[in-house]
Amino acid sequence: MPAHWAALLPVQPDSPSHSPIDAASLGIWALQFTPRVALLEEAVLAEVDASARLFGGMERLRQSMEDGAAEIGARIAWAPSGLGALALGRNGRSDGMGLPLARVLDTLPLSSLTQVALHEATLARIGCRTLGDVRALPRGGLGRRFDKALLTALDQAYGLRPEAYNWLTLPESFSARLEFMSRVETAPGLLFGAHRLLVQMAAWLCARRLGASAFTLRWLHDAMRSRDAGSGGEITIRTAQPMQSVAHFARLLSEHLARTKLLAPVGDIELIATEVAPVVENSRSLLPETPSKAAGIALALERIQARLGAHCVRSASLCPDHRLEWMQRWEGAAAPVPKGARASAGAQVPALPLPTWILKEPMRLCEREHVPIYQGRLQMLLGPDRVEGGWWHRPEREDAQPLNVQRDYWLALSPHAGVLWVFQERLAGDQTAWFLHGHFG
Repeated sequence: MPAHWAALLPVQPDSPSHSPIDAASLGIWALQFTPRVALLEEAVLAEVDASARLFGGMERLRQSMEDGAAEIGARIAWAPSGLGALALGRNGRSDGMGLPLARVLDTLPLSSLTQVALHEATLARIGCRTLGDVRALPRGGLGRRFDKALLTALDQAYGLRPEAYNWLTLPESFSARLEFMSRVETAPGLLFGAHRLLVQMAAWLCARRLGASAFTLRWLHDAMRSRDAGSGGEITIRTAQPMQSVAHFARLLSEHLARTKLLAPVGDIELIATEVAPVVENSRSLLPETPSKAAGIALALERIQARLGAHCVRSASLCPDHRLEWMQRWEGAAAPVPKGARASAGAQVPALPLPTWILKEPMRLCEREHVPIYQGRLQMLLGPDRVEGGWWHRPEREDAQPLNVQRDYWLALSPHAGVLWVFQERLAGDQTAWFLHGHFG
């Protein structure tokens, strides 16, 4: 069975404002499919036979590579040899696997192989126009007249001699840069070029079995900028969990760029994988899997946070405190769960049920014959449940409500308002006051 070699060559992007991808970035992208990747002149060569089984067969692997190459701005050619695939790619041909390799390569011009193109003028004077014409010449005469590199390149391209390359290795960190052919005036206009860099970052993450939990997009302003604009700017995007999804990265970046204003036209952008972590791959099931509800909620919260700002999305965090106002606090959605919240799970359960809704500030109640009134006389059902504490907290303002409380809580029934959560606050002397603190839904 013939080997499968892929040659990837950068192409000019559809938009004239963006430069083609460089070979080094293209090589890092190809490493997600096979570790046998080499840089050769302006192209990238990849031998993929050993990786076919991991992708479900050669056909699926080829389709994945062709789809990805089109997305990042590269064309791909296939052949049983690396130099053969490169020769086909240089001439705009994509597949050399169906027919005998010699029949396919014999029709290509002399410029298809670099070692042959170096002697193109001399070969043309003796009537050679294609690689097949050169192969038809006597090998002894070719070896004496030209250097050995010509015959070696021909033999390797036609699969008659093994190919040896220095395989590319992955860098320890990811950083990719893209230069625009024309200046970009608005922040959303950076997304087209940034998407190509996101594809490269996802390939690097996949090859290293990592996921990105934060990445940074930097931009450099044009040299003809004003002094007040500065040299550039940057934004950092964070995700709820390490992931490799280009589509999700692009959605979050799009939301942030929509709220960003450039101070000057941009000429270059750079993408950096700021925070990465190993990705734990779950074992696959033979039964159809349904998407996790929790994962869907996390992704939705990330998009809302990117569109409205991090301060607009908060989550409730439990705290080990007996005071009702301090049993819960609101923090950023991505904030870690405090240790107190974990400890509160084993804390002592209050003697009375807690209300569904509490007032922002307790409301003092009127009394009639020492009985509190709220839409009628209150009937005490359960209680009291004494709560004391807060002496260790200091109020931020002098006129703020004191945080040290001494209360007796009751479960009360109002004729019209239903079940209420009230407390009796102990004041100086024997005087007492009643307050409404919560409602039961």
